[in-house]
Amino acid sequence: MAELKTKKNEGDVEAFINSVEDDVKRQDCHKLIELMSSVTGDKPTMWGEKIVGFGSYHYKYASGREGDWMAVGFSPRKANLTLYLMSGFNEYEALLSKLGKHTTGKSCLYIKRLEDVDTDVLRELVATSVAHVTDS
Repeated sequence: MAELKTKKNEGDVEAFINSVEDDVKRQDCHKLIELMSSVTGDKPTMWGEKIVGFGSYHYKYASGREGDWMAVGFSPRKANLTLYLMSGFNEYEALLSKLGKHTTGKSCLYIKRLEDVDTDVLRELVATSVAHVTDS
């Protein structure tokens, strides 16, 4: 079985965030760190070179593949802030309808700026997703 390339590591979260060139995106990253830290009770850690993650959970697929992954995280990509909500979005239509301007992928929530979304709804979405994957 292939090993995951993106792993939790000892990278410097603050240095990574400070390297974000866009001032607003960098400020949004600091706000996401506050939000995700308060929801999870965990400190931010680097996962790979460009993802800031919080907490972890153990997964096991029917194929037998298993591992540990962040409970929630984000990455300041060029086009968007990408938030990783590992539970996906199947059960969150009501929250997403109140969130504001966003798009989604399988487990990714894409937003341009935090000002485009309701941060109280975002907090609830993050908390619900983390509770789902960690069974807490």
